[in-house]
Order: sequence, then C-alpha cells, then structure tokens
Amino acid sequence: MNGAQPFAAPAMNADYVASTPRKVPGYADLHRMAMLLLAEHAPSAADILVVGAGGGLELKAFAEAQPRWRFVGVDPSAGMLDLARRVLGPLAARVDLRQGLVDSAPRGPFDGATCLLTLHFLQREERLRTLREIRRRLKPGAPLVVAHHSIPNGDDAVAWLDRSVAFADRAGADFARSRLAAARMADRLPLLSADEEVAVLREAGFSDVALFYAGFTFRGWVSRT
Repeated sequence: MNGAQPFAAPAMNADYVASTPRKVPGYADLHRMAMLLLAEHAPSAADILVVGAGGGLELKAFAEAQPRWRFVGVDPSAGMLDLARRVLGPLAARVDLRQGLVDSAPRGPFDGATCLLTLHFLQREERLRTLREIRRRLKPGAPLVVAHHSIPNGDDAVAWLDRSVAFADRAGADFARSRLAAARMADRLPLLSADEEVAVLREAGFSDVALFYAGFTFRGWVSRT
C-alpha cells in the first residue's frame, strides 16, 4: 500500500475481516485459486512472500491449505498486522510479519508471491517499483499472483465501480448512493485498465501473464519470473 496507509484508522481495521468478503466477489475462492496457482510451481515446503498482508485473511487460507509452507508478510499498517496475528492464531508460528513496504521483505529468494487487494492504491510508478522489488525476491520461474481493482479496457471507471459498490451493499442496491461512493473511489484510486495492468507486469520483468479471475472491477493475474 502507499504512504497514505488506507487502513491506518482503527475502525477500518476492526471492520476489515467482516466487510472485505462482502465486497469482493468470490473472496474465499480467490484465495483458493491463488493458492493453487502458487502450488503449481512451488515445492511442498515453500517460502511464500505476501505483500499487503495486513488482516491476515489470505495468509490464513494459504497456511490452512498448505501445512508445510512458510510465509513472510509485509504491510505498512501496524494495526492491520496486529489484526493478522489475531486472525492467524496458532498459524502465526509459520508467518514472519514485518511492518513496511516491499523493501522490508528479506531478499529470499522465495518460491512464490502474492499481492492481493493492494496495488490499486499505488500510482503507476510506485506500482512498477513494487512489482520489480517483488521480482528481485523470487526464484527463477516462481509465480506471482495479483488481484485488485482494475477497469475493462476503454470503459468508464465510475460505472464499473458503481456495480462493485452495489454488490457490496447487502442491505439492498441503492444505486444513487453507490454512484456517489463510486465517484469518490474513482477520484481516489489510481486505477489502470486491464491492458495497462498486463503492461506493468511485463515491464517489471514478469512473463506468461494470464488473467485468472474477474468480478466486476476486481481482476486477478498470474505471471512468472
């Protein structure tokens, strides 16, 4: 995440575990897909880097599915890392949580990496720098799985964000309210088109970039070093 630290507020931290699965279509399935994409190329006793690890939900899903994997998780928010420790419980024994940006992660090399629901907070140049730093920490041929807000090529960002906000509103679809929230999100988030996402991954040195997940504005790609 960027220097603004979107999850610095304690109230946002406390709501994260309950609210995030409502906002992201197929949230639990996204974690399982990410784990399977990592497992295709990672050994049974793998070292996995998780960038934007605050909250701990993907770490918990990965650790439960792969009992021999070890993890390093980095996040700029101390509060979100505290939340991750609570979410992980006994599984935290296999996780090294570090406060900071990707630079806080050890050099590895790691067998795979994920960056979920994080890169949409970063301007393009910081996003590119983050991806390059992740790549430097990966073994040759190791997979990277990313997923975050992205806009279909040539389409209106507010219209697509409106649909995502309405999806998250389980009390009912109030489109007048969701359009206002969508406009604020479009103004705040440096969103890229799907083609731009692929271009940034390739510019960072990743190859075999493939889309594996899409749900309204949320999209996910897998690539390799």
